[in-house]
Amino acid sequence: MSKKTFYSELAYVFGLILLAFSTSLMTLANFGLSMVVAPAYIFHVWLQPIFPFFSFGMAEYVFQAVLLLLMMLIVRRFRLRYLFAFATAVLYGFLLDFFLFVLSPLPTGLLWVRLLLFFLGMAVCSLGVSLMFHTYLAPEVYELFVKEISEVYHLSISRFKTVYDCSSCLLALLLSFLFFGFGTFVGVNWGTVVCALVNGFLIGRFSSLLEHFFVFPPAFKGKAADKV
Repeated sequence: MSKKTFYSELAYVFGLILLAFSTSLMTLANFGLSMVVAPAYIFHVWLQPIFPFFSFGMAEYVFQAVLLLLMMLIVRRFRLRYLFAFATAVLYGFLLDFFLFVLSPLPTGLLWVRLLLFFLGMAVCSLGVSLMFHTYLAPEVYELFVKEISEVYHLSISRFKTVYDCSSCLLALLLSFLFFGFGTFVGVNWGTVVCALVNGFLIGRFSSLLEHFFVFPPAFKGKAADKV
């Protein structure tokens, strides 16, 4: 079977949009966010009473800036594309706030609506991450962190992603207890645990499916592609 061409730049655009969209869905479902974004959400909820302008999207790119610095310490290198990853995080933050605003009228008081939003959001999130793994453009820092460390230390991306997700879940729990009191769950719930257990598997399956049907060459070849 001849594979279709899905340009790497399009994978970046669609991946970024799907990630922001999926996070907004899971935020509205309120069953617990993906463990990857839960720490940023907790900081958002904690600081917003003091700084009303501090949106969830803003908390995302501030938190990712800190994660980017940690990643550079671990891999012991700096590349120009790391700065582009932060720019991606800022774009993601704006998209997230936009989707939260647009989807706010949804009837989230209904249990079946919340369940639908959660499971749809989890699936869309995994697809978005898979697309971001198939672009030369720097993904969000969350995905870049997994991709770069897996490359430097020759680890399986899907397995390391599961380890990273579980670690993020634990961090979210600790932050929730620290900021809001022991036994108080903000941004984390049973949905967070489900995401931690299955996201790595779903990303691996979506990646295999994408690679079965598509190839991901850059539309802009040469030095421009190499620099980012």
